[in-house]
Amino acid sequence: MTDLVVDASAIASLILPDESDPPVADRIAGAGALHAPWLLWAELRNILVVAERRGRLEPGQGDRLAADLDDLGVVLDTGADGAAVMGLARRHSLSVYDSLYLALALRWGMPLITLDRRLATAAQAEGVEG
Repeated sequence: MTDLVVDASAIASLILPDESDPPVADRIAGAGALHAPWLLWAELRNILVVAERRGRLEPGQGDRLAADLDDLGVVLDTGADGAAVMGLARRHSLSVYDSLYLALALRWGMPLITLDRRLATAAQAEGVEG
């Protein structure tokens, strides 16, 4: 089993009823450990709160889904190389947030699973498997 770097878009497709993506679910289900930058914790909770506000989730459902997310056991990384992250952001016109995921995948030589087209394109340009 291969360890993977997963971003918030990939994880959101697992938990939001109107965003399911079977190929992502299959890749994650067959993976070893899941890894992400520390930012994932906040990004996912923001996605859940916004989904509640927009009526995509019932009030309070985000809390239950957040607990389910914690059960996934995603390993949150805090060891980003600031220069590498900013270099990726500049080179590929990415947000620093997205560059954190790509830098982690590059640092550990892991595939990156994302539904974000710009991030996927940047990963491919950097030789990161998707």
